[in-house]
Amino acid sequence: MIAQLSGTLIEKAPPFVVIDVNGLGYEVQLPMNCFYQLPELEQPVKLLTHFIVREDAQLLYGFNDHQSRTLFRELIKVNGVGPKVALAILSGLTSEQFIHAVQYDDVSSLVKVPGIGKKTAERLLVEMKDRLKNLVAELPATPIADSMAVNGDLSFPVNADARAEAVAALESLGYKSVQADKLVKACYREGMSSEELIRDALKAAL
Repeated sequence: MIAQLSGTLIEKAPPFVVIDVNGLGYEVQLPMNCFYQLPELEQPVKLLTHFIVREDAQLLYGFNDHQSRTLFRELIKVNGVGPKVALAILSGLTSEQFIHAVQYDDVSSLVKVPGIGKKTAERLLVEMKDRLKNLVAELPATPIADSMAVNGDLSFPVNADARAEAVAALESLGYKSVQADKLVKACYREGMSSEELIRDALKAAL
């Protein structure tokens, strides 16, 4: 089990990054809410990780705090929720927002996440209530509307291909091509970086 990586951030292609650890490059997928908090390229970075081995792939998922990783691990235990859907949930909702949705049986917030229908959302709410009791005790009860401003003051370098990169990131999170393109076009403003565009598109989708 690979539980943590410490190295140099050498590539960003949301939701993927590559981290150089003593000459080895590890490709890691991150929820966008963790991606936004990464340092600049060529800077040191430390990520908690969850390693999944399948017949056709070995996948690393990264997180910048124990809470996000714990929530990811609990999500993928739910029937019908794989790593891709769990990543989409943690990209569209902060940990606090998701826990708030579970506490208040907020099906409407969950069904907006790609890959989650009403039945899966209802199953998530039921199965996650007991699992989240210990985690909830450590968190403030933050309403979704109040926590939407997280990372709102972050600045990112402008990428000339920001729109294309944002669409690709949304597609990798499970959004259909037409929907991803529509969200990005609706949110785009001149000079936006891909990270800013992805963040705004995800907020608009949810």
